[in-house]
Amino acid sequence: MFLRLIFCLTLASAPIVVSAAVPACPSADPGVFVQITRLDAARDLGNGALAGFLSSCDRQTAIRAALAIGRTKKNAGVPLLANRYAGSTDIGLRAMSVYGLGLIGGIPAAQPVLGALLRDRAGAVQVAALDATDRIETAHMFSVTQERQAGRRIRELLGVGDVIVRGRAATALEAFHGSSFAQDVVGSLARAYAREPDSYVRWHVVWTLFRAYAKRAPVETLQAALHDRAELVRIEAVRAFGRRGDKSALALLQPLTDDPSWRVQEQTLEAINALQGKPATAHLKAIPAGVHTPAPEPDKFASLPALPRTTASAKPQKPSPDAISTTTKLDPATIALMTGPAKGPHPRVRLVTTQGNIYLELFPEWAPLTVENFLNLTNAGYYDNNVWFRIVPDFVVQTGDPSNTGNGDAGYTIPAEENPIEQSSYVISMGMNYTDPPNAHAIRDSAGTQFYITLSPQLHLNRDFTVFGRVIGGMDVLGRLIESDKIIRAERIPDSP
Repeated sequence: MFLRLIFCLTLASAPIVVSAAVPACPSADPGVFVQITRLDAARDLGNGALAGFLSSCDRQTAIRAALAIGRTKKNAGVPLLANRYAGSTDIGLRAMSVYGLGLIGGIPAAQPVLGALLRDRAGAVQVAALDATDRIETAHMFSVTQERQAGRRIRELLGVGDVIVRGRAATALEAFHGSSFAQDVVGSLARAYAREPDSYVRWHVVWTLFRAYAKRAPVETLQAALHDRAELVRIEAVRAFGRRGDKSALALLQPLTDDPSWRVQEQTLEAINALQGKPATAHLKAIPAGVHTPAPEPDKFASLPALPRTTASAKPQKPSPDAISTTTKLDPATIALMTGPAKGPHPRVRLVTTQGNIYLELFPEWAPLTVENFLNLTNAGYYDNNVWFRIVPDFVVQTGDPSNTGNGDAGYTIPAEENPIEQSSYVISMGMNYTDPPNAHAIRDSAGTQFYITLSPQLHLNRDFTVFGRVIGGMDVLGRLIESDKIIRAERIPDSP
């Protein structure tokens, strides 16, 4: 395929002609995005090809190239992204360059990421810098001085105006649990919770206390969170008490076994089991006694027709970059667009299950090959009659293996497509293989056909797993699923407007 590459001309000391119109940069040919995706999937800088796309005057080409360079995780990409960030006034391009630096990580990326965290006041860039800082601190790549500067700045961001930045700042502080100032972080988080009016930020704060500081958190803060009006805050507080290991908390938790939220109920039972020395529930075979599962809700998408399946091959095929959707493109110039779907139409899928319908909206702009793979499998009927082989209370429901064992797939793998969409409640992500204990961790690029839907925030999965969509209908169905339930049929329905 012949690809038309468009690059900006550099005007070095040329005289300014006021009367001459400056031509607009033409939009890139769709084939450019296909080529970027191909290099992204191959983890290949393309012998300078991605650097060329990064310097394109078409901003969406440059933004997509910045993400691809980050996903290669090649150190040679650090100066490319650092220079593009430093030389750009475009918020979206700066944000994606910083996010890409975080994906590559390592000591060379630490200083440019820290510089963006300390100095950039654009919200989308702050979100990217927080994610990048989290990754670099988790890998212990900051110097002692850099670590202190980063920790101080993130605690300052707990007080900025935007709720998403405040929430993401709270999450980033999880990575500093081993720092010399960890107790100061606990104090900052406790004060942030006490003054915070927004439930989104409060649950991020308490999630971080649960995840990294449960035994050091002020018990008064966690007790207050148990009675928070937001169910997600109560969930995280229950988790924190379960992790503290103090049996005296049983009296505090017992009233929440009758909480109005089924998710809080299930998590409370799990925390009580932990405090009593009982194992966690790894497979939900039946709804626990006393848990009030959600009543069926009206199906607001019931009138949407299933799109006809095209003729599919007998065996599902690995997705090709040539087939990806290029209609909706990345433009993360705002916080909302950096942390969610881009503007434009998005594919939708209906999962007809034994408990009701679940509706998914997919994000090809963030995960083009993952979405293409999922749609291919849906079209081929691969997911029909799949059992939900893994359901963990207040964690995930997982399916996508026709053998119903959790060990099956279609015989191929697809590349990870990391992105800044967090693993909050009701997002859909690809499952991956793990290395063996004791240091088990996810194996990159090992996804295939299995996918999971989160039941509550699982932000520790942000660093490795590919979010490629969200649930837009049927949340009540998720609360009624047990491991004998199955997907009767997966079908594509008309795209979102």
